[in-house]
Amino acid sequence: MISIALLGAGRIGQIHGRNIAASSRAKLAGIADPLPEGANALSKATGAPVRPAEELIADRAIDAVLIGTPTDTHADYIDQAAAAGKAILCEKPVDLNSARIVETLERVKKAGVPLMIGFNRRFDPNFAALRKRLEDGVAGDVELVTIVSRDPGPPPISYIQRSGGLYRDMMIHDLDMARFLLAEDPVEVYALGSSLVDPEIGKAGDVDTAAVLLKTASGRICQISCSRRATYGYDQRVEVHGSKGLLAAGNIHETTVTFAGGQGFTADPAQNFFLERYAAAYRNEVEAFIDTVETGKAPSPSGLDGLRAQQLADAAQTSLETGKPVKVG
Repeated sequence: MISIALLGAGRIGQIHGRNIAASSRAKLAGIADPLPEGANALSKATGAPVRPAEELIADRAIDAVLIGTPTDTHADYIDQAAAAGKAILCEKPVDLNSARIVETLERVKKAGVPLMIGFNRRFDPNFAALRKRLEDGVAGDVELVTIVSRDPGPPPISYIQRSGGLYRDMMIHDLDMARFLLAEDPVEVYALGSSLVDPEIGKAGDVDTAAVLLKTASGRICQISCSRRATYGYDQRVEVHGSKGLLAAGNIHETTVTFAGGQGFTADPAQNFFLERYAAAYRNEVEAFIDTVETGKAPSPSGLDGLRAQQLADAAQTSLETGKPVKVG
């Protein structure tokens, strides 16, 4: 049984902690968070002790560390866990600075430990099935990928101010999904963005409505649409057009019930937010990480996947600021 320590007991840490504790192949060995309320609640729910992060990282009886702390702590905790010989699962991004990510990946490589990045959408059963059918050639050669990602509402301005911006915070999941489905790295990025949902977001230097075009060396195109507002629920859709046809994964609704009447057809809203929509993905992600630790196989998504997505996000931000397409190496 794999012994895993959890760093961070906030919203995402609560999900990860419960999933680790529920796994038949893992033990939640400890919880660290400077804010006692979340840590104590998770400890009560799982039976895992609350301990300082440094103590958990140094504990030789612990095999792995899951990092769900604020973004500006990720790289430092990865460095510490790698030096201690721990396997690592870290929430995205590794850092908001690509150069810092490169430094951290070098340290992880020298330590010889696995590092998996929390791009949970790869583990969503629907998106994973779509990818498998692409690999099986069902749609033929990929030509055009369309990704729609719209939150039901914006986060607090205090979060916006330290998030790194929509491209690095929200769209980075979609940029990783683009790479996942294109099976090729984009070489060109063009971005548009506006502040249409909340003027305070614009005042904070960010956008809340955005679109990005990506192009690969072979000419494959991906278009991503993001918004901080969707009045009908959490909007998560993917469409892949290929030489043989179209593959699509639609929204998951609160129920499958529909009503048909004289005014037409009605259905329940899409599920409310990522905690509900991606509940299965988070469970599958933890199980995949346990597989990595148990078997020694290369983690996926890897630290390099985290770097590539961050570089695309950086390019999108540059494109927004310059109004021009940006080449990506």
